[in-house]
Amino acid sequence: MNRTKGDEEEYWNSSKFKAFTFDDEDDELSQLKESKRAVNSLRDFVDDDDEDDLERVSWTGEPVGSISWSIKETAGNSGSSHEREQLKNRNSFSTYAQLPKPASTYSLSSFFRGRTRPGSFQSLSDALSDTPAKSYAPELGRPKGEYRDYSNDWSPSDTVRRLRKGKFPVTKEYRKWSSSLHTSSILTWQVCSLERFRSLQDKIQLLEEAVSMHDGNVITAVLIFLKRTLSKEILFRELEVRQVALRHLIHFLKEIGDQKLLLDLFRFLDRTEELALSHYREHLNIQDPEKRKEFLKTCIGLPFSAEDSAHIQDHYTLLERQIIIEANDRHLELAGQTEVFRKHPRKASILNMPLVTTLFYSCFYHYTEAEGTFSSPVNLKKTFKIPDKQYVLTALAARAKLRAWHDVDALFTTKNWLGYTKKRAPIGFHRVVEILHKNSAPVQVLQEYVNLVEDVDTKLNLATKFKCHDVVIDTCRDLKDRQQLLAYRSKVDKGSAEEEKIDALLNSSQIRWKN
Repeated sequence: MNRTKGDEEEYWNSSKFKAFTFDDEDDELSQLKESKRAVNSLRDFVDDDDEDDLERVSWTGEPVGSISWSIKETAGNSGSSHEREQLKNRNSFSTYAQLPKPASTYSLSSFFRGRTRPGSFQSLSDALSDTPAKSYAPELGRPKGEYRDYSNDWSPSDTVRRLRKGKFPVTKEYRKWSSSLHTSSILTWQVCSLERFRSLQDKIQLLEEAVSMHDGNVITAVLIFLKRTLSKEILFRELEVRQVALRHLIHFLKEIGDQKLLLDLFRFLDRTEELALSHYREHLNIQDPEKRKEFLKTCIGLPFSAEDSAHIQDHYTLLERQIIIEANDRHLELAGQTEVFRKHPRKASILNMPLVTTLFYSCFYHYTEAEGTFSSPVNLKKTFKIPDKQYVLTALAARAKLRAWHDVDALFTTKNWLGYTKKRAPIGFHRVVEILHKNSAPVQVLQEYVNLVEDVDTKLNLATKFKCHDVVIDTCRDLKDRQQLLAYRSKVDKGSAEEEKIDALLNSSQIRWKN
């Protein structure tokens, strides 16, 4: 058959089939892109004026409204009836739902090609669009119900197991407690409601299940719930016979600083000594020195043990003296009349400092004061019964820091009943040498105290370490150790007085060397 060129063009344009070209996008991916472009740009493509010229049909081909209305109906009718119920309860979308395939030959491709009447010829891409293809609607979110823990049917053991997995109730008190946990485990804060346990029997059963689990975090979580939902009397009564849970509650109250409830608990348990200690601990929250002193005065009569009572009395006396010393020294420092305050200004207040720090401060600034003054080191030693070793160690550090070597010497000099003087160190002269060297004492001072070390090996080690050459040479001479003296000769400077002294000893015929 011979056809003219015009007939050929009419055939290809009128037939429902088209000639194959590489430009055709008739695969599934092109259909997906085409559908997405249709949903996103249909409102821009269809104007209000154009809608009057179009036949309004539904997905089944029935004329029920405009094209825009049809597309909105497509998004509204997508999914199952269960998904539509979820859509009513949510305003956001998070998952994809598949659109139902139209029942007629009406497709989105026909909208773009301007053919709106059913029964018209389809293109090749239209024919291929009848094959199953995925269509996508706006993203639908998961319902809130999927995130909830439906705990109405949980038993106490089930609840405790979930608590052990880290699903704790989200409350301010739980978060405050979790911030104080010293544990390497990471708690996953999720909703795990304990509110369904309303009766006392259920709550106690929940607590016993937590205790049997042997998990401290779970026990504390349940105790927080009981603390919030039970009266103090009932809670204390039930915990009195459950010592494990009681210890956890006491520790928890100490961690969060709930002193009021802790005191009530100790009163209920008749633990008078622990009650007194908890009351005494409240002084840490008082910043004003005068108010803290008055509070400590009220603690003196509490039922402490004999040893603790003495400590409370000393604490009150020490703070009372610190207040007096601080006021007097602040006045002297501002006046600038005392040399030690001018050369060594104070770096911090003495208030609320420990006893040893107060003694060091007194030895540094008030060492020469008479025993009758509150700031005298000797007065502090006698008042608080400071041991000799502690007093000597503290006074040595303070006076050596000031490089007051005369005071250091007097600190170790004692007299017997015949009037003879002797140096004695309760802490040992080897420690005296180390403290003096730490404070950059001159070699002459170091040598004097190295010579007072009784143990020969310790003396040689210290003398060698701190380069006290005369002490090493004299010790080797006394030991008649020629080899050690020869070895030490290489450590001194050539041509120095120490080298000449060693040579003189080695060449002396009066010394009978051992080696």
